[in-house]
Amino acid sequence: MLPMSHRNRQQPPPAEPVRRIEAGPWAIELLPGSAYAARYVASQSAIGFAFDSQRGLHAIGSDRVHPFEAMPNGLAFVPMGCDVFSESPQGGEYLRVVRTDATALAGTQPFNNRIDRQAMALAHRMRGALLQASVADDWEAWAIALAERVVGTTASPHAVLSGSRMRLLDELIDTGLNGPLGVSTMAQLLGLSEGYFMRAFKNATGKSPHSYLIDRRLAKARALMRDSNAGLSEIALACGFNSQAHMTTAFKQRLGISPGALRSS
Repeated sequence: MLPMSHRNRQQPPPAEPVRRIEAGPWAIELLPGSAYAARYVASQSAIGFAFDSQRGLHAIGSDRVHPFEAMPNGLAFVPMGCDVFSESPQGGEYLRVVRTDATALAGTQPFNNRIDRQAMALAHRMRGALLQASVADDWEAWAIALAERVVGTTASPHAVLSGSRMRLLDELIDTGLNGPLGVSTMAQLLGLSEGYFMRAFKNATGKSPHSYLIDRRLAKARALMRDSNAGLSEIALACGFNSQAHMTTAFKQRLGISPGALRSS
């Protein structure tokens, strides 16, 4: 994926809004998963975090357009002045943190798909706060801490779980979310032993397969809450949760907000 897009979205526009807050010289946005196409020169340094896997075409800092495979939980960076082209037919939920006072962040090379545990914790905390529309949190401190992870990390080791394998896994999950999905089924699909698959998956995404599966169930539930009039109990079962209470617990633990409160907002 190429990180850091203004996400000039194609029609139809997403029903879920872009959630944005400004704190000092920082603008923080939570972009919902939707198709996008953008071409621009970055007027300011920007940090990104991809919550979902994503696929499309991009050209970063060059005229060469090529396919990209973005892993979930990947940290990204685009320096000031970088030429950017990026498009995806589906997109993915994305956190974007921009320095707005023309101060360039350290670093001259764009990157994405970097797994960093501290950046992951910060990004998920910021997403939860944005979903609750909270303005009382220490946004500027969070933005600074995330910027420090950009200059304080190095490229993650080569992941054995390739983009093509991640695509197969996403297809399996998409078609089977309304039922149980175990590690053995995922590993068998990719032709890997369970132990090897679990190590490779965590190295590539920073999360266990079980944790990623919960994230995908939550993403589907949010889409159904947004795009349908189905009741929460019906949505819970359609997304593979045992009950509405089970889904509510997952929402509160992962997103910091109940499904009912998120839907009403």
